[in-house]
Amino acid sequence: MGPFINWGTGIGNRSDYKFLWGGFELGKVITPVVHAGFLSGQFELSGNIMPLWQAYTPAATVRKVSFQGQTYEVPYGGGTFHGVALTPVIFRWNFLSHSRHFQPWFQGAGGLIYTTHKFPPDQMVPHGTPGGTSVWNFAPQGGGGFHYFTRPGRSWDFGLNAVHISSASLGDRNPGVNASIQVQVGYTFWR
Repeated sequence: MGPFINWGTGIGNRSDYKFLWGGFELGKVITPVVHAGFLSGQFELSGNIMPLWQAYTPAATVRKVSFQGQTYEVPYGGGTFHGVALTPVIFRWNFLSHSRHFQPWFQGAGGLIYTTHKFPPDQMVPHGTPGGTSVWNFAPQGGGGFHYFTRPGRSWDFGLNAVHISSASLGDRNPGVNASIQVQVGYTFWR
């Protein structure tokens, strides 16, 4: 168990999005060491909660859109978004290492994000109708990293995750963030 903080950036059409997340993770190693050559290791089941979830998007701008043969100027974009996130299932494989300090891992996870305003930024369409994004989003993710043990039962943790953010069409549209790269730093207390 232990605290962590993530910083990330969107890629592709969301490369101007930045993220800052922080929270607490709790996990349990649930298998004995499995010997499988270079893949030897132990399976860990974890979860986390992030009371700090922020996304920094470009400030609102005005774009021209065409609707039923007419052109309108509409606001687009948003600024800073706040929320909370829960990742109830993290499947992590901790590789067996012959080092006292270094233990690599890889993981896959899925989570849920709630933001105080619709995320990604809501795009207004003519006549003031919201573009249909949602305050609820899902966050499937995968990545890898390592534990660096400073002493028995204590480790600094470093990870790199690819995260997809999508409302799964809970709104009328599903613009999402197709991919973001998150760098994670944490500290774990092992029992």
